[in-house]
Amino acid sequence: MNVEQIVELIQAVSASSVGELNYEEGGVKLSLKKEKNKIKTETETVPSVAVQQEPEGKKPTTESEKKGNYITSPLVGTFYAAPSENGEPFVQVGDQVQEGTVLGIVEAMKLMNEIESEVHGVIEEILVENGEPVEYGQPLFLVK
Repeated sequence: MNVEQIVELIQAVSASSVGELNYEEGGVKLSLKKEKNKIKTETETVPSVAVQQEPEGKKPTTESEKKGNYITSPLVGTFYAAPSENGEPFVQVGDQVQEGTVLGIVEAMKLMNEIESEVHGVIEEILVENGEPVEYGQPLFLVK
């Protein structure tokens, strides 16, 4: 297991509703626990396994480091940004939204589920593309 794989696991847990994850591979044990939007990481390694770390100065910016409120998918399905194939998107980057504003649709088992804003703010970033499959808890929008 390398540092990139560990970072991917941390990001996946951050973006999901999973509270705790224990993972073991090739003598490396990884335990991730989420505590009020923070992740506590504990790792154990067998002496024969070495994990290389990236230099401190070269940290990539991840979604979890961006400030704001994330609107996440409440279910697994397909994300649609507009009410119809040729329709205008519900929202675009820079749009002002209120609590209850429809931001998009997630289709699951032929049912269209509207995704509504849970906060007041401005759409800072749309994190998924139209027609893209989404997972439960996956961030869809960043609202500031």
